[in-house]
Amino acid sequence: METPEGTLSLPVPPLGYENHTWIAESDGMTSRAALAAGSGPYRSAVVPPISKLSVQLNGTMSADSEEAIAALASFDHYATSKLGAQSTTLGPMSAVLLRTESTSSSQIENLTVGARQLALAELDQSTSDNARVVVANVRAMEAALRLADQLDLDAILTMHAELMSGQRGWEEHAGHLRQQLVWVGRSAVSPRGASFVAPQPGLVAAALADLTDFMHRDDLPVLVQTAIAHAQFETIHPFVDGNGRTGRALVHALLRAKSVLTQTTAPVSAGLLRRTDSYFEALTAYRSGNAAPIVAEFAGAARFAARTGEDLVDSLADQLDAARQRMSSLRRQAAAWKVLPHLVTHPVINAHLVARLLDTSGTTAQRALAQLAETGVLSERSGFKRNRVWQHDGILRVLDDYASTLTRR
Repeated sequence: METPEGTLSLPVPPLGYENHTWIAESDGMTSRAALAAGSGPYRSAVVPPISKLSVQLNGTMSADSEEAIAALASFDHYATSKLGAQSTTLGPMSAVLLRTESTSSSQIENLTVGARQLALAELDQSTSDNARVVVANVRAMEAALRLADQLDLDAILTMHAELMSGQRGWEEHAGHLRQQLVWVGRSAVSPRGASFVAPQPGLVAAALADLTDFMHRDDLPVLVQTAIAHAQFETIHPFVDGNGRTGRALVHALLRAKSVLTQTTAPVSAGLLRRTDSYFEALTAYRSGNAAPIVAEFAGAARFAARTGEDLVDSLADQLDAARQRMSSLRRQAAAWKVLPHLVTHPVINAHLVARLLDTSGTTAQRALAQLAETGVLSERSGFKRNRVWQHDGILRVLDDYASTLTRR
């Protein structure tokens, strides 16, 4: 429907609130005056149930949502047709999009990392803590896709456990619902004055059970269901940390479960990343009882993901084609040919990984890397005599160029 001002509205139950009293405790850095101001009454959210939510779209919103889902499905088909359903490069191409999506999702939370450091982290040779965190985000995304057919509390906890495995000092919270109050605000010692105070810990489990019931419904437009589920998850805020990244992993689980993206992963968070202000404003609107803005954000993000995802697939495929031309003098039985499809997923690689990927000996792996280096496909950039690594400069450049298009606006 439309409001009197002409803006779109999709009514959902607004947040309720309950009153509590907070006693601020010293953290050793906060002044006595601030502690005194931080003590007193506050309100925390009560999330309304949505499992039986009735959704009625007007023509404009329905068409926009269907167009966005069609764009994602078209991209999924394009990736398959571009590479061939049985192509050995289809899996790696899907994986690199998953990695790109994980990087984008993490960037929303100020975790930036270049393609080379991310690839090195996957070899456990990176000095970047951020890279290790993003690799853990990849694992969370992989878990989300693996568990798409059983979206329940255990699946959500598994995603979170994978995510937090790369975040030092948070091991005790990985895969566990929070047992403390959390809020979005400047103060570390008090929820008073926070822009959002999440539900009390005792309300979280029931709210998640209601959310999983909502996600299992098959009578809702997929984009609308996905957007609302994501907003509800972020409002529940079930974990001490990692709620945003887990919530975006959940998006991909839903898109897989609803058979929108069956072959690959589209960088939807990359679309959200371009408009972080309006994304957070849309979450606020949802909590006030209007889901239209968050649905619009997801529609735009889906179209952006499909369009730029196709460009990324094309650019990476071009790199493989160029590599094949350089390798034309190699006999077709050469081990280097078997390594080539894996370079999209692993643009930085070592002999140990090659041996594992090809299920071959270390000697054969070393020979394959030497062949790729001799033809100019790979370059050895570590400078080590032992534990050497090789990289594909073109693929790394493509990934970094794509990341540079995701700057916030």
